[in-house]
Amino acid sequence: MSDRESRLPLPGKSLSARLLLLTVFFIMLSEVLIYAPSVARYRREYLEDRLAAGHLATLALAAAPDHRIMSELEIELLDHARAYAVVRYVPNMPKLMLIRDMPPAVDATYDLRQDTMLGLIYDAFVTLAHPKNRVLRILGNSPKNPDVLIEVVLDEAPMREEMLAFSERILALSIIISLFTAALVYLSLQWLLVRPMRALTQNMTAFSAAPEDESRIIVPSGRGDEIGVAERELRAMQHGLRAALRQKAHLAALGAAVARINHDLRNILSSASLMSDRLAHIEAPEIKRIAPVLIRSIDRAVTLCTETLDFASGEGPGPKLATVDLRSVVEEVGAALPNGDGRALLDNAVDAAIEVKADRTQLFRVLSNLGANAVQAGAGQVRISAERHNGRVWIDVADDGPGLSEQARARLFQPFARSSRNGGSGLGLAIAKELVEAHGGDITLVETSKQGTRFRVELPAE
Repeated sequence: MSDRESRLPLPGKSLSARLLLLTVFFIMLSEVLIYAPSVARYRREYLEDRLAAGHLATLALAAAPDHRIMSELEIELLDHARAYAVVRYVPNMPKLMLIRDMPPAVDATYDLRQDTMLGLIYDAFVTLAHPKNRVLRILGNSPKNPDVLIEVVLDEAPMREEMLAFSERILALSIIISLFTAALVYLSLQWLLVRPMRALTQNMTAFSAAPEDESRIIVPSGRGDEIGVAERELRAMQHGLRAALRQKAHLAALGAAVARINHDLRNILSSASLMSDRLAHIEAPEIKRIAPVLIRSIDRAVTLCTETLDFASGEGPGPKLATVDLRSVVEEVGAALPNGDGRALLDNAVDAAIEVKADRTQLFRVLSNLGANAVQAGAGQVRISAERHNGRVWIDVADDGPGLSEQARARLFQPFARSSRNGGSGLGLAIAKELVEAHGGDITLVETSKQGTRFRVELPAE
């Protein structure tokens, strides 16, 4: 058995088996709920039949002269009614009674005129629970004439035997109905639900074993129900996952390539930087003019190489958390962001009492990246403020630049997504987001327009 097959459930624990058992259980439960009033109604009808038979027996007595009949006929009538005694009560008429010579003592009396459904159900189960015979006294209006009250004394055992036979028939019928219905429900749901779900499960298992194999991507059946939606969404997810895996493989290859050439490239750039420094001390006007441009270009190349290597390797030191005075960090960021004439561009609006739990060096890098991006995008002023909010610190970095384009907003934190300015690596915001998330925080774009842009960095408070 392969690993993929071993992940599938055993037949006894499968969805199909559970569905079949639950269907049988619920149908049997419903049959039990139906059985209780049914057996109670059967008991009442049995007793009403005995009352009707007793009424008919008293009619022979009423037709006899002086309401007297021979004892042999009286016993025959009582045997036909299955009773020890029958008494008829009619308004404004004498009571008529048929009785054996020595009737047994009565164990329980039931008046059918006062019964309720719950009472009938209770009495029926009392009858079923008594293994021995009882003598019952039954009172009720005759089914043949509601104005006639009949009293019958009879044995309970024959009624109990018939109720047990009725219960056996109900049980057999319930089992047949439950199995037949369960089979129909099972086959229907097996076709409509279980088989498609099993196909989805098998496809996910097969795809997880080899996601690079395009032949294992699910082919939707074209259904319009929830299963069809799940199939189409699974197909879209599998395509997206394969694309992400390909991109990840490409990035891994890029990282490996950059790592191999980084040493030689840095040596070349270091040599170029030394030569540029020497050129900067030459007094020739033309060299004085082009040396700063050359030095800045080499510095950008070194920065681009370093950032690309760090991001591609995916490795870096984790944050060394400590209590950090946020205002002092912002002051350092402001000192690193002068404009051409040396005037500070950053407005430090952070309260001196606000502290955060962060790595000071990485926090400086995040805020300086945001500030440098704003300045290079054309902002004349950058303002950093902070406030506490539900145990967190919100650090807002706002500028008065021209705002971000729709294309830039769509790929804001994606690596190597170039902004509208030249010379950027496309990694500044991606690296800043990784650093903030490593602190347990988040960085978001709050707003951007022609009047400026505002980012928010959320970090745990001290």
